[in-house]
Amino acid sequence: MRKTTSWKLKGSAALLSASLLTGSFILTGAPVEASGSDAGTGQAQAVQKSNLKSPITVAEFSKLLNGVAKSNGLEFKGLDGTGTIKRKDAAAAIYEWIELPKSPSAYKDLSDAESEIAGALLKAGIMNGYSSTRFAPNQPVTMSDANLLIDRIEVYLTPFNLTEATIAEMQTAMEQGKVSSVTLVQLYLARINRYDDQLNAILTVNDKAVETARALDEERKTHGSRGPLHGIPIIVKDNYDTADMPTTAGCICLKDSIPDDDSEQVARLKAAGAIIIAKANLDEFAFNITTSSSLGGQTLNPYNPGHYPGGSSGGTGAAIAANFAAAGLGTDTGGSIRIPSSLNSLVGIRPTIGLSSRDGIIPLALTQDVGGPMARTVADAAAVLEATAGYDAKDLVTTQSLGRVPDSYLSYLDKEGLQGARIGVVSQLLEGTKAEQKEVNDIVLQAVKDMEKLGATAVHIEIPNYEAIMKFPSLSGWEFKFQLNDYLESLGDDAPYHSLEEIIASGEYMESHKSSMEARQARETLDDNEYRKIVLDRTKLTQESLLKVMAEHDLDALIYPTSAEPAGKIGEGQNSGVNNRLSPFSGFPAITVPAGFTNGGLPVGVEFLGKAFDEGILIKLAYSYEQGTLHRKAPTLTP
Repeated sequence: MRKTTSWKLKGSAALLSASLLTGSFILTGAPVEASGSDAGTGQAQAVQKSNLKSPITVAEFSKLLNGVAKSNGLEFKGLDGTGTIKRKDAAAAIYEWIELPKSPSAYKDLSDAESEIAGALLKAGIMNGYSSTRFAPNQPVTMSDANLLIDRIEVYLTPFNLTEATIAEMQTAMEQGKVSSVTLVQLYLARINRYDDQLNAILTVNDKAVETARALDEERKTHGSRGPLHGIPIIVKDNYDTADMPTTAGCICLKDSIPDDDSEQVARLKAAGAIIIAKANLDEFAFNITTSSSLGGQTLNPYNPGHYPGGSSGGTGAAIAANFAAAGLGTDTGGSIRIPSSLNSLVGIRPTIGLSSRDGIIPLALTQDVGGPMARTVADAAAVLEATAGYDAKDLVTTQSLGRVPDSYLSYLDKEGLQGARIGVVSQLLEGTKAEQKEVNDIVLQAVKDMEKLGATAVHIEIPNYEAIMKFPSLSGWEFKFQLNDYLESLGDDAPYHSLEEIIASGEYMESHKSSMEARQARETLDDNEYRKIVLDRTKLTQESLLKVMAEHDLDALIYPTSAEPAGKIGEGQNSGVNNRLSPFSGFPAITVPAGFTNGGLPVGVEFLGKAFDEGILIKLAYSYEQGTLHRKAPTLTP
């Protein structure tokens, strides 16, 4: 915000909530007038509301502005004049007082100078036109109008708070000129610098992030916003290729490896205007679910640094939970997006295999691998998914997505989304007997009750062939060697090593991974009957079993605890149970949402699983549950 001569802001720039983009803040097609029920609730309560439709005088309007100024610690010089105040004069008074940046508008009943003033108030969400082209400059301001204007000014002057700010809130603040992308990046980098020593979540910080943000701010001024992610800082797991930063998989062996090109999902984020400000630690080569690596060490949980953050995307999980960026990307072969999201009170989406490209992601097992969003809210996760989903010729499995990606995942954000929904509660995944498991199960069963209160019908079901499905192994033990070697070959002459065998010989990796790496190296071929049987039978049996039970009970989704236990203590291991297997074994999508906290303050998540390419339905159900319960809380370790 520019400096002014007549008033001062308390704190930093302000921001409007996402709700200001809808409802009474519709920017076209309706007058500024509000009905009695829509009238203001802040300073406007001091105004007599018996004559809401009566014109207000200059003196009365000046008094209202003076009141809102005082309540916000500002100064207001007052207005001169007598009689009723017209809309164009009210607009000019507010514009001059707040010193909004001029903005062009399409109003045809204003002079050029008046149009720029009205456009500034329109962009700020303070004063609308009667339509997209008509401002009605000489229409008198009524008491009702004044009440609404004062409320909007109150919201506009609310100090911007980065902590837990949503993507929509950041976008609104930038559109109004209250905060810039440069400021957002600098604030997030300051948080990383201040708090990451306590979490060990970040491997690399982008030293060009501020420069990129500055260019995006200029683009916004000259050409407008690209969309929901324009100027938004994002953190990605360090197994996504980035052409401007090393891509290491957490391994010392790749510490200087900088690919020639961005991974497809990173490229799409950048095309949408997002800024990759940092890359996060992960469990080395995404093997395990505790997030420890030879390059980054052990990442800690921001809700209790004596506990694991989950994995393998635990660096992204801890970083987004601690507000190091607006959202992040993780990868999920067995549970590596959903487990750390659950253990860090985040939303995580494992997409349908084939929805989003895996190009440029260091593979673990491509039969199961996906990349997807991790965020503090369902809306933020949906925005990232929308930017990254879709066909990519470099990953042919995405041909399955053609014609199956909606115009917008954000259109599924429906608070009433659970009304009439039918939810299947998977009984077999609620049978844990340990104290930690019982506590998690109790929290998820309470989530079921909450969903019923929000309009859903819950049906307790059992998955057919459950035991047979759970006996199948993950395919990372089979595929890793061959697919890693292909990835290393794709790096060309710049590859620090050219095969898993060379990496093992170098000794430049976690010693605790040695036996796992040697076992994978011992695989001689994928032309093997046992491997083919797992690929074919496991997928077929899991899909058929899930579809059968969903059809028999007419279910929109299945739900169960994301992780069987909360975050484990460092050194004692992490047990997630088998809960994470249904999605990768079937290829179907799943989303985890915060469901609450244990008595010890550790987060618990509930997972929704749907049919192939039903991400929109899952987002709708998860958003309704999230908004109806609001379990997400920021960790106190990183205020």
